[in-house]
Amino acid sequence: MKKISIKSIISIIASKITIFLTKTILKGGTTFPGKVALKIDRNILSKVSKGYKVVLITGTNGKTTTTSMIYNIIKESGNKVITNNTGANLFPGIVTTFIDNYKFFNKVEDSYAVIEVDEANLKYITEYINPEIITVTNLFRDQLDRYGEVYTTLSKILEGIHLSPNTTLVLNGDESLLGKLELPNKTVFYGFNASIGDNKDIEINADAKFCKFCKSPYEYNHITYNHLGDFYCTGCGFKRAPLEYAVTEILELTPDSSTVKLNDLEVTISQSGAYNIYNGLCAYAVTKEIGINDASIKKSLQNQDSSFGRQEALNIEGKDVKIILVKNPAGYNQALDTLCLNKDPFAAAFLLNDNYADGTDVSWIWDVDFEKLHDLNINEVFVSGIRCYDMAVRLNVAGLNKDNFIIEETFEELTEKIKNSKNDKIYILATYTAMINFRKYLHSKGYIKKLW
Repeated sequence: MKKISIKSIISIIASKITIFLTKTILKGGTTFPGKVALKIDRNILSKVSKGYKVVLITGTNGKTTTTSMIYNIIKESGNKVITNNTGANLFPGIVTTFIDNYKFFNKVEDSYAVIEVDEANLKYITEYINPEIITVTNLFRDQLDRYGEVYTTLSKILEGIHLSPNTTLVLNGDESLLGKLELPNKTVFYGFNASIGDNKDIEINADAKFCKFCKSPYEYNHITYNHLGDFYCTGCGFKRAPLEYAVTEILELTPDSSTVKLNDLEVTISQSGAYNIYNGLCAYAVTKEIGINDASIKKSLQNQDSSFGRQEALNIEGKDVKIILVKNPAGYNQALDTLCLNKDPFAAAFLLNDNYADGTDVSWIWDVDFEKLHDLNINEVFVSGIRCYDMAVRLNVAGLNKDNFIIEETFEELTEKIKNSKNDKIYILATYTAMINFRKYLHSKGYIKKLW
């Protein structure tokens, strides 16, 4: 048996019992067992994570998908690996993940832990864990009532990084906020050297349009989306850092996948959109840093299953339904760009909630470019969620034909309308708790086999 204190043993056992009960009775529950463990032993994370090579993934958008991609690549390469694949990315949920995988009589050797971390919780994790790698995906306005603006989010992440000076940082070089951080860590950057289209003009509602040093407006050699791209400042000379890992060529974009070159490796990423290319590129950069071979990376990315609610495909009475989580203007606009790749008629459902996990202030929907949907062949527009009428107003102002609107306050009625839709393809764009609750309803009716 491993050398561990009586207090820690009690903490682990109590948490494991709670895990069993929550899985059995509640069919889920990933945060409470960690809270039980921490109540008994505040330092338990440092003990149950011992022996793992830890990779932490944080940032505003793409954490769950990128975490899943990294986990699957490492697993594909034949290495032992654990992850918090339910998206429980707060401190107690991460404790639960390690305790759930803890064995009293087995020593952890040559195993990886790929852990998604909420931006504001990174500092709590790095207080107890010295990770091999921390990767940051991007920084966008998100849940303004909780995080504030992007500089607040950055400061929260930096608090966690400052506790890990020996950790390698894998950062999105196209994210200007992550440039020139002046940290002691080894730092490598990834980004796009190939452009999607010829856009060089930043969106009016972009999140970081001005130089963080001299406040001059950024110029771009190309913009991927929002404020991400090959930026430079004519005021002070600040510019994007050299990229170790890059999208060097974009070969094909479809509603279901993207084929690109990552450095010299041609890869098909089995999820669509520029944001998923970023996710795949980040996973490529991280796994190359830990020594994974190209063959494992390529095979894994082209067979990557969607994480729950992240372009998750399912069938409802013969209808091809895809659920896409949306939580802020930048991510929402990328989801809409995916819809714009469709040439045939389709239906779209917009689910808006205002619970704490969604952000209680829904004014952000007015920064989403719904106007780009105006010319698409969307002949049914379903609207649901707690704030469905706010969403309906926004879509009406965007110019969508209100004669096509179908507003349903309950998921039961929404599902009935989807089942009877005249379209075979339906996209569901939902905020976090709307997505979670809709999936729970679909699971109760047998349309989704695995809840988490």
